[in-house]
Amino acid sequence: MGGIGLDTLRRFGCSGVLLAGLLALGACGGVDSPVVATRTAPPEAPAAPPGEPATLGTGSVKVALILPLSGPGAAVGASLRNAADLALQESQSPDLRLLVKDDRGTPDGAREAAAAALAEGAELVIGPLFAATVQSAATTARPAGKPVIAFSTDASVAARGVYLLSFLPQPEVDRIIDETTQGGRRSFVALIPETTYGNAVEAQFREAVARRGGRVVAIERYPAGNPAAAIGRLAPLMTGPAPQADALFLPDTPDGLSAAGAALTRAGFNPARVRPVGTAVWNDPRVFALPAFQGGWFAAADPAGFAGFSQRYRARFGADPVRVATLAYDAVSLAAALNRQYGSQRFADTTLTNPSGFAGIDGTFRFRPEGTSDRTLAVFEIRGGGTTVVSPAPRALGPSGM
Repeated sequence: MGGIGLDTLRRFGCSGVLLAGLLALGACGGVDSPVVATRTAPPEAPAAPPGEPATLGTGSVKVALILPLSGPGAAVGASLRNAADLALQESQSPDLRLLVKDDRGTPDGAREAAAAALAEGAELVIGPLFAATVQSAATTARPAGKPVIAFSTDASVAARGVYLLSFLPQPEVDRIIDETTQGGRRSFVALIPETTYGNAVEAQFREAVARRGGRVVAIERYPAGNPAAAIGRLAPLMTGPAPQADALFLPDTPDGLSAAGAALTRAGFNPARVRPVGTAVWNDPRVFALPAFQGGWFAAADPAGFAGFSQRYRARFGADPVRVATLAYDAVSLAAALNRQYGSQRFADTTLTNPSGFAGIDGTFRFRPEGTSDRTLAVFEIRGGGTTVVSPAPRALGPSGM
């Protein structure tokens, strides 16, 4: 697996120790691919069969890998486990032993798995996958002074020592608002579904617009799947010859966007005049075909890293990885790199929250002290049933995380 060049990293001002860790993790996702991969779900890897080894690797440093290998999410858990195995094989002398534990997709299972792994000497917990299981594992691991690198997208379960290596919506909101305002559009209206996801992105949207000196003209919430009335209320602000807004923030799923797109078209919405912008949930061919979103922008991870990872995964396991499998790969690769470079401080909170971050399959990422994460993202434009990159993912994280 190719690494980032030393000269490139030195231009970022990285320390020698961090350089080694970054190189060990391999290159960030490429930024020169013009077309984003779609979010069409690949076939999931089958669940691990009975008799699958309870440990991966033979190193001296023990790390727990807690995943739903049975029960809810078992197929996703199996793919994450395979990715962790691949990371061990591709790391340079990792000296790790992964203690693989099945949490059965339940809080009780996660608590039992964490307790068993700590009793066996685990210094770090990787996983679990779901918010409730992360909370449960953390209540066992953190009092023992062991950090957790988990995969939930629910930022409310993050805390000091409980770090979320996942595709969080907050960095996507920051990235798309930053790019939109840099492009000269500073007056926003927003249509946001009344969902847990909508609640999370609304708070981040307000903060991001204020930070960039923009203006929120109006926000309308709507019941999931039923945006027509909210669009009717917003229509006077974003249609006609002199709209009061020049950007429409609409963070919804492909199904929700299909309904919103039809209602926007009926209301006379012109995406050439008021640019629609959104998050990575837009990354779906169904969205790319909607007339109301032509010329729209969204932020998402660059697809090049996942494409290369998928090829290696298929060659090893004979199946396609789930999209989030890269998270387990990156977590194990990070543990291996930090173990090589930091000795007894390998998994200390100060080590894990290095502000320069670390390179992963989907780009550079870093953990914030409060447990959430930043990652570098590209911005894509929808055109003619596909997408093009309008702003590549940066190689390094800036002060704001972009």
